Amino acid sequence: MKYRHACHAGNFADVVKHVALAATLARLAQKERPLFLLETHAGRGRYQLEGGEAAGGILRLASAALRQPPAAITRYLGIVRQFNGAGVPPACYPGSPLIAATLLRPQDRAAFCEIVATEAGLLRREFRRDARIGVHCRDGFEALGALLPPREKRGLALIDPPYEETDADFARVTAALVETSARWPQGTLIAWYPIKQGVTTARFHRQLVSAGLKRLLAVELCIHPDDSRAGLNGSGLVIVNAPYRLEGELAEALPVLHRVLSPAGAGRTRVALIAGE
Repeated sequence: MKYRHACHAGNFADVVKHVALAATLARLAQKERPLFLLETHAGRGRYQLEGGEAAGGILRLASAALRQPPAAITRYLGIVRQFNGAGVPPACYPGSPLIAATLLRPQDRAAFCEIVATEAGLLRREFRRDARIGVHCRDGFEALGALLPPREKRGLALIDPPYEETDADFARVTAALVETSARWPQGTLIAWYPIKQGVTTARFHRQLVSAGLKRLLAVELCIHPDDSRAGLNGSGLVIVNAPYRLEGELAEALPVLHRVLSPAGAGRTRVALIAGE
């Protein structure tokens, strides 16, 4: 999968990922104590929606007539509208760094890692006046070991590689989750993954459970059957140490997202604890 953020920005997988990210940060911010956010593969932060896959993602959701949408969807759409204005179709899409920054408070900090120098430079410009945020042109997996645990003790790490080498990236994500959880047991960890084959997803989950990860929440949305030849059939997140009530909030939101993003009804959703209480 030769992943380019700009081509895929705002697609259905971005919608699911960013709904969950915003919900998680909002839950963590309910406690007054400061938090630290680290993202391993941040991209440039802002994308123009010219073609690409947004028509089946954010543009479809933004134009849907939803009656009393779940709080997680309302929050996410509100953030997207901050970058576009109300009442107009989105023309640009905020990536996860910009979405996260809208939810960070004055006492919080963030570090966004992007290994491609041109992308890191554009992201650095986005935050050049924000003292809370550092942009690092470095390998995100290496940054997990270098920057965690943070002095704030609490917070979130988002692990979001492109899966250009699928098996290798799944292995790196598994190792990163296990090692980071052991080093930062009070941190919340989110790892995104593509769903192209059901057997690959099942093996990934088994490895995480076998490694002893606790309180492991799986969040998945597919717009095609798991093993269809569509390419990207769906996407998922595993969340370690999910904040209180996040599971219920996402369980309410995902069926609504599925109805909008898969109007023919193909695919499925899943929100389930696969390890822990």
